Amino acid sequence: MQDGHRHEESAFRQSIDGCLEGAIGEYGLAPSKHSAWVDRIAPHVETLKDEYLTGKLPLLRIAEEERDIADAEAAYAKLSEGAKTIVFFGTGGSSLGGELFAQLAGWNIAGVALPGQRNRPRTRFYANLDGATLESVLKSLELASTRFIVTSKSGGTAETLAQAIAALTAVKAAGLEAEIPKLFLGITEPDKPGKANGLRTLFAKFGIPLLEHHTGIGGRFSCLTNVGLMPAIARGLDPRAIRRGAKTVIDALLATGKPQDFAPAVGAATAVALSKEKGIKTLVMMPYNDRLGRLAAWFVQLWAESLGKGGEGTTPLGALGPLDQHSQLQLFMDGPRDHYLTIVRVASEGVGPRIDRDLAAIAGADMLGGHTVGDIVSAQSHAMPEALAQAGRPVRTIDIAKLDEKTIGAIVMHFMIETILAGRLLGVDPFDQPGVELAKVLTKERLAKGA
Repeated sequence: MQDGHRHEESAFRQSIDGCLEGAIGEYGLAPSKHSAWVDRIAPHVETLKDEYLTGKLPLLRIAEEERDIADAEAAYAKLSEGAKTIVFFGTGGSSLGGELFAQLAGWNIAGVALPGQRNRPRTRFYANLDGATLESVLKSLELASTRFIVTSKSGGTAETLAQAIAALTAVKAAGLEAEIPKLFLGITEPDKPGKANGLRTLFAKFGIPLLEHHTGIGGRFSCLTNVGLMPAIARGLDPRAIRRGAKTVIDALLATGKPQDFAPAVGAATAVALSKEKGIKTLVMMPYNDRLGRLAAWFVQLWAESLGKGGEGTTPLGALGPLDQHSQLQLFMDGPRDHYLTIVRVASEGVGPRIDRDLAAIAGADMLGGHTVGDIVSAQSHAMPEALAQAGRPVRTIDIAKLDEKTIGAIVMHFMIETILAGRLLGVDPFDQPGVELAKVLTKERLAKGA
């Protein structure tokens, strides 16, 4: 189905009807107001087209590249020989994109690995620096059969360097120093004269192989580069299919004649309009599928770090349905009117165990009898927007017919472009993070004083 507020894409469908006054009354956007904001975003959509054509914004071209995938596959194949565990070190955008792809293949969801995945090395992500955790991990790992993939674009990320040095020290202490070039792999920027890169210098000393981090795509926008695709490869996903999905969004950008027909533009304009016209300051990303839990976490960083500048931006919040219907919904439904929800639904009718009618009746839950668990989740994910609308709370829905590599590639490209457009509509640079840089400087100063 498609109308002025629904936008068909090959992988999913977006609807912002639940953000308009026709659906939620006075708390929604008037069609004229919404249209005005969509019109305002038109020049920024044209700028994106130009940045694609000129190559000024490499993110828009990454879906067409293949050489880096072949290099990553070859490096992983060599690294993983004899491996039982693959450990990923990296923080923020150097980890979250890879985590969302790995979770598509069942990572961090107990009991769902497919037979082919069970035969692959286990994957672990340590994105948060914690001394006790790292000490315990390095003591418990069978280091001879463990491989470490360490990612830092600049090569100077303190947390990641600490992890890498600790792992190298543990491997040396285990008598495996000669094996270090086989146990480690780095992803960092190419050598640049006059620019320090601690990770590159450190790994070069040990003869550790390095893959080149894309110089024009970093952090939260790097999930479609080798940074995010290496974990996808490790979990047995098809990285080329992920990029093909991303390319469908780029193709839609280039083909669009007006922003009303480009889903990321409509999404960006809606979020900004709700903030400026209705005081909506919190965006909730709520997928209804276990395999999309880390998508919400990735989106939180993408939106927060890209837009929170100069007093602008809104606060992103990750949630997971149906779980958070029981932990956060009360706030969204009956708390301050400053929440805007995105409900991501994956077609699930007929999926999962079927509820026995007799047992359901004994439990006093006759309505469950005969339905599959997927039927129940589907009913919940459709009831949520209806309930929110009755409460006058804005909600966007994104419907996915089939959750696979192509779909996830399209989803992440959609959200990245939506975020870029929202930033430009707000008049902020979506690619820098000055607040984060200041915290890094102050951290180094404190450590230097205590040395």
